Amino acid sequence: MKPGMATKRWIVPWKDSVVKPAFYHCISRVVDRKLVFGPEEKEKFRTFMRMQENFTGCRVVAYCLMCNHLHLLVEVVPLPEGGFTDEGLLARLGAIYNEAEVAVVAGELADARHSGVARRVAEIHGRYVYRMHDLSEFMKTLMQRFTKWFNRTHSRTGNLWEDAFKSVIVEDGVAAKTIAAYIDLNPVRAGMVKDPADYRWSSYGEAIGGGARGNGRKARAGLVRALRAHTGCGADATLWTHDVAREYRLILMAGAAEKLETRVGRDGRLETKRKRHGMTREETAREAEQAGDIPLGRMLRCRVRYFTDGSRSFVNEAFAGARERFGSRRKDGARKLRGSGEAAAGTLWSVRDLQKRIG
Repeated sequence: MKPGMATKRWIVPWKDSVVKPAFYHCISRVVDRKLVFGPEEKEKFRTFMRMQENFTGCRVVAYCLMCNHLHLLVEVVPLPEGGFTDEGLLARLGAIYNEAEVAVVAGELADARHSGVARRVAEIHGRYVYRMHDLSEFMKTLMQRFTKWFNRTHSRTGNLWEDAFKSVIVEDGVAAKTIAAYIDLNPVRAGMVKDPADYRWSSYGEAIGGGARGNGRKARAGLVRALRAHTGCGADATLWTHDVAREYRLILMAGAAEKLETRVGRDGRLETKRKRHGMTREETAREAEQAGDIPLGRMLRCRVRYFTDGSRSFVNEAFAGARERFGSRRKDGARKLRGSGEAAAGTLWSVRDLQKRIG
């Protein structure tokens, strides 16, 4: 690689697999790290995020929108085998374009089909499909669209983001649900809330609270995928059952004593806030301790940053697929977690040693 040449983003070699998920932990900060994201900005970003998700086919598995930075756990799903039908393409376009613009494309496709020019049909599809099922296009378009809205709303110009987004490859299974929990615990680590369920601009807060429109289906489907992708389970919000919700709650609250808050229920009886989520403080502590999650829970409440996270074999596989990125003396990729991530050492591995702290 020539000096000064930008390093191409590390994309997993199994990106087109329909069996092995491709998860990326994406991080971006506001320029000068200014605290510019208020409630309106967070709501707008989430709206754009869901629109971009519907257009590209990429899945937001977990997310958290903070005051000056954001975290997204994104799954890049392969393109449908055989591409899109015209109807399928138009449905995707409807996620980000208005009806008039979609109607123009529909007319172009109808004319091309009527004239029997297959090359013309392919060209029309190609104008849009290259932006789908691609991590860089997903993030770039999302960040650009939000920047345009933000600048127009706040009468400013210039770039809103500190630099290009950073991405970390994450293995499905233990690593995926650990990173999802790390993301959802951002406001807890920042001291903004004591319970991640109380922060509405996160995947867990949306899944529990339902979001601005009372519909947390997307958030629940994403977290189901984070916890169950390794079993072959799809993104199905209906699987956010008591068992899945309980498991994730245990991961989030491990290492922290649940505060029991009483309230008067509709029947006049006193009940605890945590009981409504399906468990008491004693149940949380007991089950988390049995699962060996207390040290991991404490780790999740510290700031940790790694380049690639997963099992030892997963990290070595990713390392082998990008061997040219590392020096000739490097023999393998897997590195034990250290510092504030030491609690997961031997379970999760990284391709780079811990470099710095990040929120």
